[in-house]
Amino acid sequence: MPDTATFSPSRRFVLAAIGVGAAGFAVGCDSRTAEATGPVTLTTLGDYVRVGSDNTITVYLRHIEFGQGVSTGLTTIVAEEIDADWSQMRFEHSPADNAKYGNPAFGGMMGTGGSTSIFSSWQQLRAAGASAREMLRQAAAKRFGVDASDVLLVKGKAEAGGKSATYGELAVEAAAITPPAVESLTYKDASAYEFIGKDRDPAKKFGRLDTPDKVNAKAAYALDYAPEGALTALVARSPKFGGKVGSVDDAAAKAIAGVTDVVQIPQGVAVLATNFWAAKKGRDALKITWDDSAAETRSTDAMIADYKKLLAKPGLEARKEGSGAAGLRGAGEIITADFEFPYLVHAPMEPLNCVIDYKPGVSATIHSGSQMPTGDQMTACFILGFVTTGPDGKPAPDTSKVSVTTMLAGGSFGRRATPDADLVSEAAQIAKAVNGKAPIKLMWTREDDVRSGKYRPMNVHRMTARINNGAIEAWGDRTAIQSIMAGTLFDTGAPDFSSIEGSNDIAYDIPNISVDVHLVKNPVSVLWWRSVGHTHTAYAKEHFFDVAARKAGKDPVELRRTLLAKHPRQLAALNLAVEKAGTLPAGKTRGVAVHHSFSSYVAEVADVTVNADGTFHVDRVVCAVDCGIVINPDIVRSQMEGGIGYGLSAILGEALTIKDGAPVQTNFYDYPPLRMNQMPTVEVHIVPSTEPPTGVGEPGVPPIGPAVANALLAVTGKTYAKLPLGAKA
Repeated sequence: MPDTATFSPSRRFVLAAIGVGAAGFAVGCDSRTAEATGPVTLTTLGDYVRVGSDNTITVYLRHIEFGQGVSTGLTTIVAEEIDADWSQMRFEHSPADNAKYGNPAFGGMMGTGGSTSIFSSWQQLRAAGASAREMLRQAAAKRFGVDASDVLLVKGKAEAGGKSATYGELAVEAAAITPPAVESLTYKDASAYEFIGKDRDPAKKFGRLDTPDKVNAKAAYALDYAPEGALTALVARSPKFGGKVGSVDDAAAKAIAGVTDVVQIPQGVAVLATNFWAAKKGRDALKITWDDSAAETRSTDAMIADYKKLLAKPGLEARKEGSGAAGLRGAGEIITADFEFPYLVHAPMEPLNCVIDYKPGVSATIHSGSQMPTGDQMTACFILGFVTTGPDGKPAPDTSKVSVTTMLAGGSFGRRATPDADLVSEAAQIAKAVNGKAPIKLMWTREDDVRSGKYRPMNVHRMTARINNGAIEAWGDRTAIQSIMAGTLFDTGAPDFSSIEGSNDIAYDIPNISVDVHLVKNPVSVLWWRSVGHTHTAYAKEHFFDVAARKAGKDPVELRRTLLAKHPRQLAALNLAVEKAGTLPAGKTRGVAVHHSFSSYVAEVADVTVNADGTFHVDRVVCAVDCGIVINPDIVRSQMEGGIGYGLSAILGEALTIKDGAPVQTNFYDYPPLRMNQMPTVEVHIVPSTEPPTGVGEPGVPPIGPAVANALLAVTGKTYAKLPLGAKA
């Protein structure tokens, strides 16, 4: 980070005071050696591994750390293969470079999301660690005058013939050695793992790498970065989705002390000032007439009614098994229910922000907590005119002129992964409008994010089943929803897979299955929200399954076991969760759900107390997860716990409602996240596996909603088809 950077004194002061005054606060964090006092030489051994003369090993992360633990997970893979000591390990976000750090799951573009970080990096980082290890081994052999096969590498040291050297001492010599061919590399056997699959040791020395600096107030978040002379910018955006600026009177805003500029950009009107408060007061003083000719004018109820009208006819076919929709016509009883899901806000604790320093015609630097840094980079290039000619003769971004530094971010849940680079786009437009007069620190307030952000799409599922002779003989799932992918870099055509994922791959062995979707267009901006389509498809599928099972006179868990016989991993997760849940305590009701998402399998059992007045409380959740080889068990458990809390928060109380085209909610007081007293006890059990590792950031979210709804169904007999549930059964 440049020396000109400064940090928020309030957060730093508070955390430092806690660290000094509360000795127990740091329990559970890694111990760290003192920083080296002299200059440290850094040597790269491939694109992902850097060894310091102080014997530290830094792993470049192509994925952003925003609290999910990826900095530890990815580093663990390298540490294992390079035979390091955990105290040596460090991490750093990589530069924005698709060629070196692209995510195959994102088509080669840099990106964090879809629970792909470990999944997409497992083999690559094993190879990076193993390659660096062999380069160090050969360097040691040359120095010691022995055969490479005689060199023992252990805990960051090379030993042979009574001689030894640290990796730091060997790094320069190792860098001169040609890296071995990937196909020649050998990898540790799982039986020899020291880090992968291991819990933190009793001394707490093997733990998350990002925790110590966060506890000690040394961690640098995007919000902390403030270069000298930067101007803070806030943008006034239309209160209605799709509205535009008609006219603006900025005289009162410019009269506010500290306000330096007021500029109009495509997204609205930006106020620049020497500090945040002046910028906010200036924005509040703007007098804007909005052009609502293309804006949304309906309210939530009217939008839902329009969605339901679409469900009267078939949509785009996503799956057909057996006779498909025709299979719903036949002997037996037809049951149906319309499931309504509201818009949901991401609301990460650190609101959106970034800094752009634009030098007209020369360069631009961006500091941001972005999940898609190269997307931001390319967007800034086009806006600021840093364009060259591509191999196809068409304009292409000149990425050599725009650098992106990825900072730690305080949560995301999908909000920092924007295909349209909305945050950086605004910042670049503002920087261009003031001709790069100063670095621009663009800030979104919590209210900005709630009222002007991007949301989990509102949608309706019409679920239908035909029950005959105690069996579910046909299943139908028809959805009306806005497409997240349409018009973006990730548009693969209709039907949009993110709208129907989890419903189109239903695993239950039902002879006739029909899944179709209506893709709705309206001005409300939407984006993937933690677990994306699975947030609603899992709820509709798993809750309606219980409704259908009970209508068929079958125990829902036993029917699941029967119909999942061809899916052993999903069945194993279900069986483990049910086994660990044990006997249902007296006075409680229980619900079960199982779902496959992001290549992982998660089953959850919810024990719920329903009170005489209809209120209820989720007391305990037992979770079983199969995510392949587990890199860090403690992080897997944390992700499941966090996902359960996040999903429970949404199904109990979260909903963004719209009135006459404008959002009603503004902040946490009227968009209430889960409170501490609502959080249940959570037990997480991991299914042993030798399969390659898969995602854990999102799969814990989808099953919790239907598990709770199924618990309520078991005691009330009602179908819970409209979210949020609130606290009343």
